[in-house]
Amino acid sequence: MKISTKTRYGVRAIFDLAYHSSGTSAQVKDISKRQNISQRYLEQIFHRLKKAGLVKSERGPKGGYILTRSPKEITIGDIYRAVDKNFDLVPCKGKEGSRCEHLEECVTMPIWEKISKEVEKIFDSVTIEDLCNIATERNIPRDIENKYMYFI
Repeated sequence: MKISTKTRYGVRAIFDLAYHSSGTSAQVKDISKRQNISQRYLEQIFHRLKKAGLVKSERGPKGGYILTRSPKEITIGDIYRAVDKNFDLVPCKGKEGSRCEHLEECVTMPIWEKISKEVEKIFDSVTIEDLCNIATERNIPRDIENKYMYFI
């Protein structure tokens, strides 16, 4: 199984929101810099994440994207489904338009389905909070302190 760039970047973007923003909004340009992801590509990914209900957008000078749920309630599986749709390892079943003519007598299909379900279970067992804990253990600095300081 090969994980798409959209999924990898989606996970990194959601992690970034959770780790560096701590409940406040973050702008795509800041996430783009921290994660070294094209701003334009990141906007496309955020569009899918927003459509799936994982993030919401806020307008204005302090606007950006914010998580709709706690990091402990968002799994890697949620992000995968938001950007890549399903966990099927093979396209034979016709969900994406190409149905195999040998599906009924296929002896390998039960194996592919079993593997797909196990992969999905693993993805659903890892939360964004888990990733934040790993980042903390690895002493990855947080960028919260650099948020909007105004002096008069």
